[in-house]
Amino acid sequence: MSNGIRIGTAPDSWGVWFPDDPNQVPWERFLDEVVEAGYTWIELGPYGYLPTDPHQLEDELGTRGLKLSAGTVFTGFHKGDDQWKRAWDQALAVAGLASKLGAEHLVVIPDLWRSDATGEALEPRTLDADQWAKLAAAHDRLGKALLDEFGMAQQFHSHADSHIGTYREVERFLTETDERYTNLCLDTGHFAYYGGDNLRLIDAYPSRIGYLHLKQVDQEQLFDVLKNDVSFKDAVADGIMIEPPNGVPPLAPIIEKVAALDPNIFGIVEQDMYGCAVDHPFPIAQRTREHLLSSTSAARLD
Repeated sequence: MSNGIRIGTAPDSWGVWFPDDPNQVPWERFLDEVVEAGYTWIELGPYGYLPTDPHQLEDELGTRGLKLSAGTVFTGFHKGDDQWKRAWDQALAVAGLASKLGAEHLVVIPDLWRSDATGEALEPRTLDADQWAKLAAAHDRLGKALLDEFGMAQQFHSHADSHIGTYREVERFLTETDERYTNLCLDTGHFAYYGGDNLRLIDAYPSRIGYLHLKQVDQEQLFDVLKNDVSFKDAVADGIMIEPPNGVPPLAPIIEKVAALDPNIFGIVEQDMYGCAVDHPFPIAQRTREHLLSSTSAARLD
């Protein structure tokens, strides 16, 4: 068996952000095109996009030779104790389904301070000390509960337009949480969005890298986005997340460094393309797979 990390893809790379949107690629077509593009591993995507009946989903994936790496939930723990029920209700549904299909990871995305649906500001951009404490403690609680209940690992995803995006913010999050329960889904593009050096973070916190989302950001466009305070929603619609190898960071060195830590880590290709035409994603997904496999021997599809 190769020593490379396991490469997969996700509904996000087909422009899927919501469970139900008539402008998104239908889920059957997504699954068929994943196979045609050459991938084996996928994520669940927004809960309700793929079938939520475990037997139906198992059949749909099985007949296509596909396997599930993770599900995704959204949290807002900095807002207060009342956020626990919201998070755990999602976990019961998403982890409950994903774990039945063999997935061992739950990607956890923090609420954005600016809406990904409208681009409007919803709250301040930064957290105070009390909010940081609430956020860290609740993520450790969630991670422990996921392990105890589902045998799944929590992988926290820093995100553009969220409170945790810069190197310093991610570092603070890691120092205030317990690696037994809370580690990172390092999204290479989102971390680079605020100038984060992915290789530096991996070197500094190797034991905290539990999962990867592989994407690149258009660096030239990024300066305009940051200078003009463009929302992430609008930046995505304008193509801020660009097809590899046309953006930053270079993905091969990241894949190689993480493969040396743990070859069982997933590297899921996620090129944010919400709002794209339904025919747009497939050839990009195919070319991205070919690029990754040709640029490094530390990537595998099985």
